[in-house]
Amino acid sequence: MVTETVVRIKASFSNKMKNGNPIILKDSIVNNDHLETEGMIIRLVDEQNRFIGKGYYGRQNKGYGWILTRKENEQINSEFFHNKLLKAIQYRKSFFQDSETTAFRVFNGEGDGIGGLTIDYYDGYYVISWYSLGIFQFKDMIVEALSKLVSYRGIYQKKRFAEDGKYVEEDDFVAGERGQFPLIVKENGASFAVYLNEGAMVGVFLDQREVRKAIRDRYAAGKYVLNTFSYTGAFSVFAALGGAVKTTSVDLANRSRSKTIEQFSVNGIDYEAQDIIVEDVFHYFKYAVKKQLTFDLVILDPPSFARSKKVTFSAAKDYTHLLKQAISITADDGVIVASTNSASFDMKKFKGFIDKAFRDSNGKYKILEEYGLPADFKTIKEFDEGNYLKVVFVKKIK
Repeated sequence: MVTETVVRIKASFSNKMKNGNPIILKDSIVNNDHLETEGMIIRLVDEQNRFIGKGYYGRQNKGYGWILTRKENEQINSEFFHNKLLKAIQYRKSFFQDSETTAFRVFNGEGDGIGGLTIDYYDGYYVISWYSLGIFQFKDMIVEALSKLVSYRGIYQKKRFAEDGKYVEEDDFVAGERGQFPLIVKENGASFAVYLNEGAMVGVFLDQREVRKAIRDRYAAGKYVLNTFSYTGAFSVFAALGGAVKTTSVDLANRSRSKTIEQFSVNGIDYEAQDIIVEDVFHYFKYAVKKQLTFDLVILDPPSFARSKKVTFSAAKDYTHLLKQAISITADDGVIVASTNSASFDMKKFKGFIDKAFRDSNGKYKILEEYGLPADFKTIKEFDEGNYLKVVFVKKIK
């Protein structure tokens, strides 16, 4: 039996945690001097020694660990992880049966009961992401549970945490057979080239699946499309497949050009008929204004935080300004797809950014539709931060 270390929680946090919030924040702990080894099992009690829950100690940007169970006698062992994974896999049964989509999330952290852990599926391959050294200590149990529950071609892993202050580059392969990359996966009938062995980013963000489908099916036909912070051009691919006259993809990263060309090519799209620009997005906006360029559909999906040589961007502080720049080059009756993955504000505040941007621009707008995380990115209502994705389709009215 694993020894459990008792951790006392401050009164100002205990009720929220008793009511289902799973994160263990640094500020919630009365005294954390005895938290030494990441991965240790901790028994949480309030200041009157009343049981709250059990979890593990593991530092990540969100906190000091996660509650895993509120059953005082439940053990955190192989059976525990097996049952959590089994439930998650059963929940996604329809995804496994969908031949048109072969890439999706199988396990989504605290939404499936284990904060700090995600598992994604790519056409027979599984990618496990560990977000702290703490959860990584349970690797053998989790890999064993996954291996017993699914048939797989291979298993890869991503260590999304630093050891001794450094991110260690190592082979991501765990079990099964090594993949031949690029691996071509499907999303709603379209194709993506992914690389499971090239660090944290594999080539596509799965949480935007429904947004890409909407762009292809309802917004792209006959339109000139600008895709900013375009990464590997996934939105541009779906816009082109939806009948866009032309797409323009802009990203600062040098590799974005070759990666975007690859994504167009695996879908049979002539990439030379598209514009793929390696440039700071903020510089491109200035260029577009100067050249009096306008677009019918503008996609804004910036990182929560980004820094270039001259510009630092924070979604919480700077999204309104970014929107104002987008408004200035959006054609009348054009649509802006405003997206953010920042967990530091909610949809209501995000819509406030949109409203202020249009008011500051003396413009009018209409919200057409909204998106959050798709069903495979399961969340719980007790942890709002886990439901991070906010996407709003906004029409610029004459």
